[in-house]
Amino acid sequence: MSALLVGLYCFFIGAVLINCSYYAYFSRYWLSKPKAQALNQQQLKGVSIICCIQNEAENLPQLFKKLSSQQYPCFEILLVNDHSTDDSLSLIRDFASKNKAVRLIDLIAETGKKAGITKAINAATYDKLLILDADCLPASDNWILEMTSRLSDTQQLVLGYGGYFSIKNSWLNKLIRFETLFTAMQYFAYAKNKNAYMGVGRNLAYTKSLFKSGNGFEKHKHHKAGDDDLFVNQNATPANVSLCVSPQAFTYSYPKESWKSWFVQKRRHIGASHLYKKKHQIQLGIFYASQFLVFSTSLFLLSANAFSLSILTLLLLREFFAGIVLFKTASRLFEKELIPYILILEPFMVSMQMLIFISTVLVKPKRWN
Repeated sequence: MSALLVGLYCFFIGAVLINCSYYAYFSRYWLSKPKAQALNQQQLKGVSIICCIQNEAENLPQLFKKLSSQQYPCFEILLVNDHSTDDSLSLIRDFASKNKAVRLIDLIAETGKKAGITKAINAATYDKLLILDADCLPASDNWILEMTSRLSDTQQLVLGYGGYFSIKNSWLNKLIRFETLFTAMQYFAYAKNKNAYMGVGRNLAYTKSLFKSGNGFEKHKHHKAGDDDLFVNQNATPANVSLCVSPQAFTYSYPKESWKSWFVQKRRHIGASHLYKKKHQIQLGIFYASQFLVFSTSLFLLSANAFSLSILTLLLLREFFAGIVLFKTASRLFEKELIPYILILEPFMVSMQMLIFISTVLVKPKRWN
């Protein structure tokens, strides 16, 4: 047996152990039961909903209908138009003319999502802020209530779940939804372990006072990305983050329908990760390296017919353990349709992530949202 094969086998064992330890870390999310919220008048204070819009005319009618039906005593809606060239601006104006709680913020000199959110926050009436994207639809009429009831004087940042609608007979759709729940599993678990590292702008709540005390997006204003994940990464503490995992608080979007558009979108999302805190860069890097090494080294060793029985045994144990965690996560996030495909989707996702990472390193992405 060559030294190379023995070395790779050692790498494989180490990768399996590290990878399983991460999945044990992730299990903290579904092992903990959501706590019921005892609401009082203090928690039902006014809320400012902020949504940045750029050429979203086809999505706005559904969004406006969902926002208008929210069952919450006091809220305003700040709609930011970022130089749209379709009918978005006229739709916003029409909606605002019929609803006193709706305000239009039309970017003139400024441009970009961070500028839009900053301007909206400065104009917001209330301290409680609820952020979503223009292509996202709240899952229920209690979305505002569920998300903002977690905000308090101490917990000023609430992470929500932003999923995607299912499209039948689409492998890309399954991959997108799996990658979304996989990411949610991680950021919910990290937050549960008092180590929050990101959130998603499709469903995020925080306070105006936190935004101001943390100097908004000033630390990463040079980077187009990061209005959500970088903001959370730089402002989260072990004590100020709460989770909202109630199905009534989910939002859903229509996913990309072509591999190219999804690939470009993921490159943009990854583009901000190098600005995370160093500890999170290291923690995430080790996990993704262990994922890649588990699959790549096992394939190489099995093709070389080396340590086959041992490798297959360890792989089976690893797949069983990871499968349980992913099964529980999919159940909690109402993605049970994906469960039969978990063992196929995970290695496929890992290979796609590696490809996206390499392409991002070679060619820097551009991004608006």
